[in-house]
Amino acid sequence: MWRLLAITVAFLCAAAEPPTLRIPRVRRPPRIPEFLSGPPRDSACVEGFRQYEPGDGVPISEKTSACVSYDDRNLYVVFLCTDDPRQVRGRMSKREDIEGDDHVVLNLDTFHDHHRAYTFQANPLGIQADFIFTEGQAPDFSFDTLWHSDGRLTRDGYVVLMAIPFKSLRFPNAPAQNWGIGLGRSITRKNEYATWPRVTKRLESYLAQLATLEGLEQVSPGRNLQLIPYGMFARSRYLDTAAPAFRDNTERRAGLDAKAVLRDVVTVDVTVNPDFSQVESDEPQVTVNQRFEVFFPERRPFFIENAGFFETPIQAAGFSEPAPLLFFSRRIADPRLGLRMTAKAGSWVVGALGIDDRAPAAGRAGIGVVRLRRDLPGQSSIGTLFMTRNLGNQSNRVYSIDTRLRLNPNWLFSGQLLRSETHEAGRRPVSGPASYARLEHTGRHFRYFTRYLDLSPDFGSELGYIRRVDIRQAELYAGYQWWPEHGRVLSFRPDMAALVNWDHKGRVQDWSAGAGFLIEFPRQTRFSAGRSEDYELFRGIGFRKHSTGASLTTEWLKWLAISARYNRARSVNYVPPEGMAAFSAKTQDAQFGFTLRPVPRLRFSQNYLYSVARARETSIFHNHILRSKLNYQFTRRLSIRTILDYNAVLTNPALIALERTKRFTGDVLLTYLVNPGTALYAGYTDRYENLELTRTAPSVLRRTASPYSSTGRQVFVKLSYLFRF
Repeated sequence: MWRLLAITVAFLCAAAEPPTLRIPRVRRPPRIPEFLSGPPRDSACVEGFRQYEPGDGVPISEKTSACVSYDDRNLYVVFLCTDDPRQVRGRMSKREDIEGDDHVVLNLDTFHDHHRAYTFQANPLGIQADFIFTEGQAPDFSFDTLWHSDGRLTRDGYVVLMAIPFKSLRFPNAPAQNWGIGLGRSITRKNEYATWPRVTKRLESYLAQLATLEGLEQVSPGRNLQLIPYGMFARSRYLDTAAPAFRDNTERRAGLDAKAVLRDVVTVDVTVNPDFSQVESDEPQVTVNQRFEVFFPERRPFFIENAGFFETPIQAAGFSEPAPLLFFSRRIADPRLGLRMTAKAGSWVVGALGIDDRAPAAGRAGIGVVRLRRDLPGQSSIGTLFMTRNLGNQSNRVYSIDTRLRLNPNWLFSGQLLRSETHEAGRRPVSGPASYARLEHTGRHFRYFTRYLDLSPDFGSELGYIRRVDIRQAELYAGYQWWPEHGRVLSFRPDMAALVNWDHKGRVQDWSAGAGFLIEFPRQTRFSAGRSEDYELFRGIGFRKHSTGASLTTEWLKWLAISARYNRARSVNYVPPEGMAAFSAKTQDAQFGFTLRPVPRLRFSQNYLYSVARARETSIFHNHILRSKLNYQFTRRLSIRTILDYNAVLTNPALIALERTKRFTGDVLLTYLVNPGTALYAGYTDRYENLELTRTAPSVLRRTASPYSSTGRQVFVKLSYLFRF
């Protein structure tokens, strides 16, 4: 026992002292051909990559090295990756679409405070992906910046070159820089991810284990001003269901996005008459017979960029339902002007957002959000948030204070206190408090958290996504993961979760208790199964529920990925016909999908979602959702994508108050993407529904058997160009 304790202490001490990498300044940028016969002398090269998973500190299975250098403008990293070229997974795809590919990774903690890092990824052909990693938050994949990469397959593997402009980074204004740096390589077919320096899951913090980068001297982002003007033209014909009548619409819009960096650390973004249309469509979800609003993520560029600056601990999602969002930018309809300021100065992090929103039918809404956070030693922090929305004679404000405390290398506590105020002329002001607390343990084997959420009946955030108020919710989760050293099983984990929720009068609203099991094999193959027993109080009626489900995902073959899920449950019919009380129903939900990559440039995905509810063997509804998606990548910049969607809700009007609907949508998008700011999009969308406009006077809408009537058709072109000074 004492020997084990001594080994553990020695391990923790070693992990607390990451290595240092001192890099040289080079006279000219490196090129891939110079590295095909071995690294040149004027680079600082590292080897000894060790597994983060599935092994813990085990040497990487394929030899890997990386060489780092810099000049006046860029930081350079060249990865030399040994492998069988026939086994390497790397496809010609659009930017950010490298999931399922082998790839290399660069992490840069430019303030060396162990709180936040830039992450750059590239597959063997140099296709890019990037995001912001912040301790305690989900990765911010909305981050897009200008950098350069190239990749080449070789006889014994592949080589990737990354060039990161200093203009694309934020770092202290100092003559000599000390950054945190981490290098990584993912070998997809082996489910293997390895790092330099060694990083372990035995410690909760990833960024605290990065190496120290030295040697950067006299570098600066310099004068950093970006201008992205855009122009958009759209012609559409759509069915106005309020009139009802078909209408034609032509839209021409031009605007400007501008970005300026002040004193290297303050970023100011201004958008004038922004185009907040969505080029990419939402992924399909089942929305039939849902008690609460279904969550669709934000996709508009101005809002998703730097969204992590405005996150608070309450957004740490539980396992039972989507977490509350105090600021959900999809509540903003049609902005005329937007201003955002983000800054990292020493231990202070600041984010501020102002929007002039053209709210429909009610004038303009003024929106403001301010987030202030102070980073403390040991990766702890304290912060505050203020939000306001003013529309006519009505206003809504939310105040918040929060903290995140690292108790030791594995235990974390986060907490938050909130209050909202809603004022409307002629009515009594409404004010309500809220609170949140979470204690969690993260390690290589054991994962645990318990959380408590309290939302008073009068708490409200008009800019937020909050499914319900008047709750006092307690939840816990525990799981233990084993990592066998030999055999085909890479890991397996049993886990359990429980939740109970009361209102503020002490009545139980719902509870849930369940257990599950996950097993992982090579080639991205995972199987999971679970069972839960549940209770829900709905409209004064208590319902006992249960759910049993299983799922499987695999990319066993290089050219084929498969996913499947099935769930059988007893649930509730939330929308019975008028005069009928809600009642219990048997439900089944299934999903099956696959992705074919017969050649590196072509990808075809098929996804099918099926949901059915029955009462005493009588059908309540059937919901069929089918999506076919085809993408062809001509070059790294040019691609074409086609999506075909079919959604049918087949209802029994005697048992559910929903219409029988069928909808078919076709979507074609041509993309020429030079970089995140310079792009050309040309698209066409056509939607057909089982609606018919009668020829009577006045015209009325009626449902038909098939979706043969075009109810929405649009063609559009959008062009943007990045000017960077």
